[in-house]
Amino acid sequence: MNPAPNLVLVGPMGAGKSSIGRRLAGRFGLRFVDLDHEVEQRTGATIPTIFACEGEPGFRARERAVLHDLLQDEGLLLSSGGGAVLDADNRRTMAARGFVVHLHVGVEHQLARLARDRSRPLLARGDRAEVLRALAVARDPLYAEVADLRFDTETCAAAAATARLGRLLARHWRRDAADADPLPDGT
Repeated sequence: MNPAPNLVLVGPMGAGKSSIGRRLAGRFGLRFVDLDHEVEQRTGATIPTIFACEGEPGFRARERAVLHDLLQDEGLLLSSGGGAVLDADNRRTMAARGFVVHLHVGVEHQLARLARDRSRPLLARGDRAEVLRALAVARDPLYAEVADLRFDTETCAAAAATARLGRLLARHWRRDAADADPLPDGT
């Protein structure tokens, strides 16, 4: 058992972090928060607008501040953005304050799941398959570094994946605030 006050889902876009996360939150009595949505709510701007005005570094700074703030709480299921693991402070905060699950999906399945999605700034940069492959090369080792558990979402729909993952979490994760590490800055 790995105790943690929160559950954090990491993985690439199209892995099912939001759809599976909402269902898992209900199953475990957690408050569901989608990190990208929370950044938009707090800034009053969409992610594409933030990227257009501030670039990726501006978005990542906002993402880091919101993630750190959210994970000070307990009883949360956080669906992180696919690139949240790029920041070492984010990875430390996730590991200190959450049981981290890497939802894995391959590029071909991502392409199918994201075929109609035009809202993601990183996919607007040319060939989608090449972009997704490059992101996987850069990010997969970081997902593996921070994850307590890896779960493949390619083989089943969200409801079935939630049921399987829920059973795994019941064996490997215990919600326990008393044993959680403080945030990396000592708070």
